[in-house]
Amino acid sequence: MSDVLSMTGFASVEGTLEGGRGFGLTMKAVNHRHLDLSVRVPVGMDGLEPALRKAVKALVRRGHVELTMMFEKTSAAAVVELDEVLLEAYVTAFGRAAERFGVAQEPDLNGLLRMPGVMSATVKPMVAAEVEAPVLAATNELLKRFNAARAAEGAALAADLRAGMQALGVLADEARGLRDGVAVAEFARLKAKLEELLGTTGVSEDRLMTEAAMIAGRGDVEEELVRLRTHIDRFVELLDGGGEVGRQLDFLLQEMNREANTLLSKSGGNAGGAGLRLTEIGLEVKVGLERAREQVQNLE
Repeated sequence: MSDVLSMTGFASVEGTLEGGRGFGLTMKAVNHRHLDLSVRVPVGMDGLEPALRKAVKALVRRGHVELTMMFEKTSAAAVVELDEVLLEAYVTAFGRAAERFGVAQEPDLNGLLRMPGVMSATVKPMVAAEVEAPVLAATNELLKRFNAARAAEGAALAADLRAGMQALGVLADEARGLRDGVAVAEFARLKAKLEELLGTTGVSEDRLMTEAAMIAGRGDVEEELVRLRTHIDRFVELLDGGGEVGRQLDFLLQEMNREANTLLSKSGGNAGGAGLRLTEIGLEVKVGLERAREQVQNLE
């Protein structure tokens, strides 16, 4: 049995490249119908994107996923160069000027180093091929943390969904227990109505039974309740099996909602307390299904 995974998750890792420069990876996701993957890498690192995408797609099936890579801002990646020829030219020019104007003063090295072109700093370019191995190693750790977070949230959602299905099962069992009471109440109502219409002529028992059978057939909810219970059991079975079950669970909820709608349409005109309770059960089932649908939307 594999984990039920939420489509919502977040994880981050840090790593160090050869030469001491650090980098960071973050990954976050929210629910989405399909896998919508966005990969952001630093300038010049576009060559890493295919490998990163492949690593994510191997473990993530659905969701809007954002993977971001950033380099640590550090002087370790910068190269400072001194133009000694230019500096010497400045020192020579300073000496000539001091001799020409009779100024007895040594040149200020700090000031000379600030002169244009004497010193320059450039950032050492990074090559994607040189950083691929440590970045992919960090990505594997990132995905482990990401899926662990999704599994924890998925387990919480699954537990809540199981409790919801258990409650729906109790309602379905109660509704099946009300069927006989509804039939008796409908029979009594029909008999009273016919007697009122026919007056003293009385009611034919055969006609009464015929009419009652027709009404009972139109209002019987046994088939809907059997299918509802079957869908509930299958829903829990899929949850227990784990894996990528979000779409299947969503489909089952649609089927259960159809049964609940039919239950309401058939029980709407039923007489007596049993009929009223049957309608209430139909409404409670729809509320429970809507809550489950919102939760299932977050499952992979």
